[in-house]
Amino acid sequence: MRRAAKVDANQTEIVQALRQIGCTVEHLHSVGRGCPDLLCGFRNNNYLLEVKDGSKPKSSRKLTPDQVIWHETWRGRVYVVESVDQAITVIQKG
Repeated sequence: MRRAAKVDANQTEIVQALRQIGCTVEHLHSVGRGCPDLLCGFRNNNYLLEVKDGSKPKSSRKLTPDQVIWHETWRGRVYVVESVDQAITVIQKG
């Protein structure tokens, strides 16, 4: 049986900030198997975001083995963000 998906402490804050700038946000962290945490829509573009907690030690922010495989095999863009500022920059720069 699969354990409950872990949500990084800063994910709620990042989601709120993205919604404030006009993004739609769908939570994907419960999908598992390395799938990124968030699907964001902004100005007719989609963004996949893997959220890591930037306040944790670097060793705790590494992608899990499932995430590494998912990122390597996905044929689109996926971004790893550690803060509200990084997430907004990714979305606004497109």
